[in-house]
Amino acid sequence: MAMIDFTNINYLKNGNSKQSKAYEVLTSKEMLSKITEFNPILVGTIPINIDIENSDLDIICYWENKQKFIKKLNTAFGNESDFEIQQTLIDNKETIIANFKTQDFEIEIFGQNIPVNQQNGYRHMIIEYEILQTKGENFRQEIIKLKQQGYKTEPAFGLLLGLKGNPYLELLEYKTIS
Repeated sequence: MAMIDFTNINYLKNGNSKQSKAYEVLTSKEMLSKITEFNPILVGTIPINIDIENSDLDIICYWENKQKFIKKLNTAFGNESDFEIQQTLIDNKETIIANFKTQDFEIEIFGQNIPVNQQNGYRHMIIEYEILQTKGENFRQEIIKLKQQGYKTEPAFGLLLGLKGNPYLELLEYKTIS
């Protein structure tokens, strides 16, 4: 099973209806190209087909200059519906999060001063994707069911995989046995 190149959203075009709709929104509004200098990658549940009704589009970015990133987000998306931007610390890392709505999606743009392929959002998605490839369709459906019951993605995986402790950390250590 070939790994999807998640750094290029073309895979969404031929995906399920939510994926192709996401592709349309992202490309028609040039969302990724507006912030291309920050290496944006779409992560989360929609790329790996475990999204539920209200799943949002999560885009992670890598910034080296925080003010430049904030300014760019304001310029590119400031006029979108319900636009807001916040600065916070996640795992003691300075984090910028912008949220807004567009067409039928809520969008979250998440930026840290960490290359995107080293950020937890990306690492979780890749590991979850590999687990889904290994465990198959029934497992995928169980994850979706748990998410519909209110579980967040990583805790849902943790529960089904029998992980002890913090599922966000445990998943990063999880190795699929092939």
